[in-house]
Amino acid sequence: MLERVLSTPRPVPPRLVPALGASLVLALALPIFLVAGWSVAGWGLGVLLWVATRTIGLLLDRVSGAGENTAASGLRAFGMMFKALAVLVVLIAVAGSRPHVALAAAIVFGLAYTVELALSLYAYFGAPSK
Repeated sequence: MLERVLSTPRPVPPRLVPALGASLVLALALPIFLVAGWSVAGWGLGVLLWVATRTIGLLLDRVSGAGENTAASGLRAFGMMFKALAVLVVLIAVAGSRPHVALAAAIVFGLAYTVELALSLYAYFGAPSK
């Protein structure tokens, strides 16, 4: 049963709803940071990292096109690895001098990414198969 669900091709889900969900998480996190007295710089860094990874992803999607060839798949895979490494490098660099900012940024980025991933999976597996 699970194998059939995972191997059934589906169309690419729309990306607007997951991005809006993550944006909502980012917007709701700011008042929480302000009221709790947490590092607003960490919130800003988390937002910046999320926007940067989304921008890189959109650019790579545009460059690779809608092709189903090996080069397009390789470019997408490279982009996913590059985005993850870029986020880690920035967070580790910031953690060296301001660990509380890096921790706050990691939490904000992680929450936004998790909501975006969950909504993307819901949209993908909720769509009818081809």
